[in-house]
Amino acid sequence: MTRVSPPEVAAAQKVRTSPSRPRSGAPAALAVPAVVAVVFLVLPLLGLLVRAPWSGLPQLLTDPLVREALRLSLVTAVLATALSLVFGVPLAWVLARAEFPGKALVRALVTVPLVLPPVVGGVALLLAFGRRGIVGRYLDSWFDYTIPFTTTAVVLAETFVAMPFLVLTVEGALRAADRRFEEASATLGADRWTTFRRVTLPLIAPSVVAGAVLCWARALGEFGATITFAGNYPGTTQTMPLAVYLALESDPEAAIALSLVLLAVSVLILVALRDRVVRTGTGT
Repeated sequence: MTRVSPPEVAAAQKVRTSPSRPRSGAPAALAVPAVVAVVFLVLPLLGLLVRAPWSGLPQLLTDPLVREALRLSLVTAVLATALSLVFGVPLAWVLARAEFPGKALVRALVTVPLVLPPVVGGVALLLAFGRRGIVGRYLDSWFDYTIPFTTTAVVLAETFVAMPFLVLTVEGALRAADRRFEEASATLGADRWTTFRRVTLPLIAPSVVAGAVLCWARALGEFGATITFAGNYPGTTQTMPLAVYLALESDPEAAIALSLVLLAVSVLILVALRDRVVRTGTGT
């Protein structure tokens, strides 16, 4: 029989008990497509930076139309995000917690704006809130108020396309949240509204903020539904994406500069909030 020395026994036990360390790096089968994806996503942005008329950018930013378009974009995006929070968070809770007939259909309908062409969304908004629409006809006849081609139409168009981002983010957080805290609150006599306000909402707050940021960014860049439902009127409905589209037809350099401004605003917001919001909201 072969004798094993004590040092060899200790070494074998150390190998068995030591935790295995994951290998660093990625295999070529994953690394190469990942690099291609990064290049594909970054190359258009690099082209925008290279072709930007940097010397004329300060003069462009002092243009009243540009400043008005930027102001309108920021204001309407904030209002659209606020509406999405007020109505989207309760909707996400209902989809995650409640059980009712047709729940799968409701969830599918909520996600339709994510895959629906924005122009089609604008047409749908016209058919719903236009002067002859399902709701718009009553607004026109009872209150003498029309929504299309107003700033309100911009907010509604942005809300329509951006709210699903918030709903899906919050619903995912609610499904992943530990329900034992809610059950403990119920055993202590708290009703559902108190439990939601004092327990559930603080638990999912990072995801709510992350969804709100995604919603805001999507609303800021909305184009198709806005131009179809709200039109392109300077000072009233002309947001930055619409100003870029209009400038592209007559002054490509101005369109590039406007695109750069919109890109800078979006990137600054997302980078500033990424460590605090996006990583926390995704659990990374």
